[in-house]
Amino acid sequence: MLIIPAIDLKNGQCVRLKQGLMEETTVFSDSPAEQARRWLDLGARRLHLVDLDGAFAGQPRNAKAIRAILAEVGNEIPVQLGGGIRDLDTIERGLDAGLSWVIIGTAAVKNPGFVHDACAAFPGQVIVGLDAREGKVATDGWSKLTQHDVIDLARKFEDYGVVAIVYTDIGRDGMLTGVNVEATARLAEAISIPVIASGGLAALTDVEALCAVEDSGIVGVITGRALYDGSLDFKKAQETADYLGQHA
Repeated sequence: MLIIPAIDLKNGQCVRLKQGLMEETTVFSDSPAEQARRWLDLGARRLHLVDLDGAFAGQPRNAKAIRAILAEVGNEIPVQLGGGIRDLDTIERGLDAGLSWVIIGTAAVKNPGFVHDACAAFPGQVIVGLDAREGKVATDGWSKLTQHDVIDLARKFEDYGVVAIVYTDIGRDGMLTGVNVEATARLAEAISIPVIASGGLAALTDVEALCAVEDSGIVGVITGRALYDGSLDFKKAQETADYLGQHA
């Protein structure tokens, strides 16, 4: 089980939002590249970047910060990026810059054919991010709730060839209320590709709860606010996950 630090980018800074609300922003660092190096030095094996401005604008907005992060750590650990990825050219530029994976979110729900084309053009490098509340998928920076069932959509994208699903419970993201372990495991059991949990990780007990259902197909968990405010110690969390994985 990987503990994957999140670096959320807004106006070139590393920030966190509460429940995806742009007005609920906390700035944690003016240098995302330095922050990325810090996570790498602490033993991170993968980084999760989100271009928040891009997610709302529909096209990348933090390219300079992303390039700086990739220049700092991209040769040492894999980096994945979501936010504002709406066309194949954007994917190609990101992968050429050094990203290992791109995460398609809103565009996947609104235009499934785009995911199909992306998987064909960039096999093994496309992840879909599904953000849901009570089993229904949300889009547009979580501002719009659809009637799409998250498991049905995940199965469709699995057939298209995506390599993983990032599943976020948007009722819990940035709230430190605990991961929705049951819903995440239910999704992982319903598909054969890996699931990365996201949203609400608050403490070591959440890591332990996810590790207990790791064999359902959950390979990692993305965490941001808990790391930045100090309620979760990254090294201890990854050591705990490694120990539980070896002794399952």
